[in-house]
Amino acid sequence: MPGTFGTLLGLPVAWGLNWTGWPLAIELLAIAALILVGIPLCGRAARLLGKTDPGCVVFDEIAAVPLVFLLERITFSTAILGFIWFRIFDITKPWPVRRLERLPGGLGIMIDDVMAALFAGIALWLSLKAWHALPWNVAST
Repeated sequence: MPGTFGTLLGLPVAWGLNWTGWPLAIELLAIAALILVGIPLCGRAARLLGKTDPGCVVFDEIAAVPLVFLLERITFSTAILGFIWFRIFDITKPWPVRRLERLPGGLGIMIDDVMAALFAGIALWLSLKAWHALPWNVAST
């Protein structure tokens, strides 16, 4: 449940970054800054709590969620679909997500969510492309 809460907290961050009007390079720098800040932050929290990836630490989800919306602007409907895709990849941890989680300290805590977000972003983009390619949607594109 904490990962779901962290993902929900990441949506306003994604919305804020997505709607700034910044060029993609600046948006990527802002996301990279969040991720880089999160590595020592999550690592320190894990050490203080005596766990390798404490569930109550959700900064990794918050920082990663904006990556989901790099290829598609965040709207109400894309936020719902992106949220679902991110949770699927964050929970199931397909290869190489689970492998990256094994990296030490804060890097392992952050990088699996970053990879899950990248997978979710691609899945969101493909889902929307497939939806718009359906025969009843062709006339509206």
